[in-house]
Amino acid sequence: MASSLADAAAAGAVAGGGGRPWRELRPLSVLGPPRSTSNRRRHQSQMPSAISGSARRPWNAVSCCRRSFRIGAASYLQHSGSFRDDEGGAGVADGLRGNLSAGIALVQSLLPGGGWWSLDKIVGEGTKKDGDGGKDVSVLFALGRMRQLVAGDQWIIYGGFASLLLASFSDLCIPHFLTASIFSAQSGEAMLFYRNTKILLLLCLSSGIFSGLRGCFFSIGNMILVKRMREMVYSTLILQDISFFDKKTVGNLTSRLGADCQQVSQVIGNDLNLISRNILQGAGTMGYLFVLSWQLALTTLGICFILATVMTFHGRYQKKAAKSIQDITANANDVAQDVFTLIRTVRVFGTEKQEYERYLKCLKKLADIGLRQSIVYGLWNSSFSIFYHFAQAIAVLVGGASIMAGHFSAEQLTKFILYSEWSIFATWRMADNWSSLMQSVGASQEVFKLMDLRPAKEFLKGGEKLQNLTGCVEFANVSFHYPSRKTIPVLENINLAIRPNEVVAIVGLSGSGKSTIVNLLLNLYEPTSGQILIDGFPMNDLDKKWLRERIGYVGQEPRLFRTDVHSNISYGCTRKITHEDVELAAKQAFAHGFISSLPNGYETLVGDGLLSGGQKQRIAIARAILRDPDILILDEATSALDAESEHYVKELLHEFRISSKKKRTVIVIAHRLSTIQSADRIVVMDAGEIVEVGNHRQLLSINGRYAQLTKRQSDTID
Repeated sequence: MASSLADAAAAGAVAGGGGRPWRELRPLSVLGPPRSTSNRRRHQSQMPSAISGSARRPWNAVSCCRRSFRIGAASYLQHSGSFRDDEGGAGVADGLRGNLSAGIALVQSLLPGGGWWSLDKIVGEGTKKDGDGGKDVSVLFALGRMRQLVAGDQWIIYGGFASLLLASFSDLCIPHFLTASIFSAQSGEAMLFYRNTKILLLLCLSSGIFSGLRGCFFSIGNMILVKRMREMVYSTLILQDISFFDKKTVGNLTSRLGADCQQVSQVIGNDLNLISRNILQGAGTMGYLFVLSWQLALTTLGICFILATVMTFHGRYQKKAAKSIQDITANANDVAQDVFTLIRTVRVFGTEKQEYERYLKCLKKLADIGLRQSIVYGLWNSSFSIFYHFAQAIAVLVGGASIMAGHFSAEQLTKFILYSEWSIFATWRMADNWSSLMQSVGASQEVFKLMDLRPAKEFLKGGEKLQNLTGCVEFANVSFHYPSRKTIPVLENINLAIRPNEVVAIVGLSGSGKSTIVNLLLNLYEPTSGQILIDGFPMNDLDKKWLRERIGYVGQEPRLFRTDVHSNISYGCTRKITHEDVELAAKQAFAHGFISSLPNGYETLVGDGLLSGGQKQRIAIARAILRDPDILILDEATSALDAESEHYVKELLHEFRISSKKKRTVIVIAHRLSTIQSADRIVVMDAGEIVEVGNHRQLLSINGRYAQLTKRQSDTID
């Protein structure tokens, strides 16, 4: 019984499922109770906001709680053993005592400060958080950062506040002239009546015009803010070390870039706009009330102060809930990203149900938080309703007595009631806006954290550019471990010199460190110790962008962008190229044939899932050929090719190297030993160390590790 109400509802859904397929089962904490058609429509329209945490007025949770209790109790009775197989009745008594104790514990957890309200328990289990969370972002800090982001377009914000002032002044005057018009008509003062109604019409027109301008200016500010936030976050992310992306997931980052930035931008477009309006209107009405009757105004001010206190606690809870929702939503995106990316694997292994349940856990957490948000909102709404009607009753009671005593007129009392209602409603609306502001500030914490990340070292400093790169590569006592696995060494004391125009093959079992050498040479990571020399210069001293422009790379799992074939082949090429250059590279890579058979040839849109592995590798080889690099790296570049294509590609790569006007170094990583037998040297690796070096014949003659690998592959083929 220590579980949440949503847990009880979910248990009841399972208990009452009646054998329905798993696809039909949904948590009742999300569905809510049955209700009338009109209420159901309103409930359905509000549920996405309750789930996402951006609700201004969350769905009614009280009925959902009642049904959760009923279903949870039914599930408990159905599965409890206390009421079955007990002929003496002792089990019934024990069951009643247990239920009573559990009920008391549940009531205690539901009291203010009880465990049921805690969000950490919901978020903690199975939810990844970004680092240690850092220090909470304050409202002033968040507003200061946003002001910096729109610094170049502050006139838009100033225009919004100017319109806000004029619209608020018009709104404040309307009740006064509305009441004056009514009572002047009652007293038969025609001239005064027409004057008041003309002013009233002008005020209504002014309010409408300036309210529209206010909304327009703040909406433009919102658009500018979200654009600049996404621009800064994206530009920061794209300049991070590769190790940063080893620790993060695509779903998490896209969630921060999309949903979180959009949530934070609401501060200008909605929250700050409406809070400022309500403060102005509340202060104006309160001043008018003190002019009418300072005794009654003090009563209204006290009620507003109590509501503001409740609003503060409400806003803090909503801020924490918003932060929790951002983390859970990011995890839900991770799950969806994994499943949709690996949908073929999911389908082959028939794990749709497991993946559905994994995603459902995230939705249930969101529903649990949404339920608590809804109840907190209901408590706030209830307190407002009580104090609002209480203020009306006091105004009528005291004002009516003042009228009978001759100290107050009916017109004054009417104005007082109208303005007191307005001041209380301004406080209530501000509470909603304050809650939304706190949610946006809570979401801003991770956004600002990403914006403040420092770019990788290579983007902070330049480097030397050699006049002529010969392609000499040397690993000098290089050791390495991945930043995400610091206790597991991958390379240990690697010493390897590769001469210009030399073909060097690196072989070994999986996990021996072959691809890590390539990653270090591409400067995707830096060695833990030792250094890599390019033409005798430390690679860290060279300009990284310049160096990568002179390296051609074909990976074992080439990735294509969702664009046309021509753009994929020419991707990253810094020199000016023509379509004929692209077509020639494709012919040399034995890719022109299948490209021509595509619906739009080289203009056909492709992606990772639209071409076979062999076709993608041919496009990647064509891309490397088009760059005409000084150093060519082939990491299992022919693993997905058929025998005939592999033969042609090996021949053309050999000719490509020897026929070029400049010297070219070729480094080949291969599992198929038949593809590297003609290499000048073969480097054999095992457990992160170089164990043998020589050509094919030399290594076979010493009957070492390379000979064992060759024999093993020969036996497999036989």
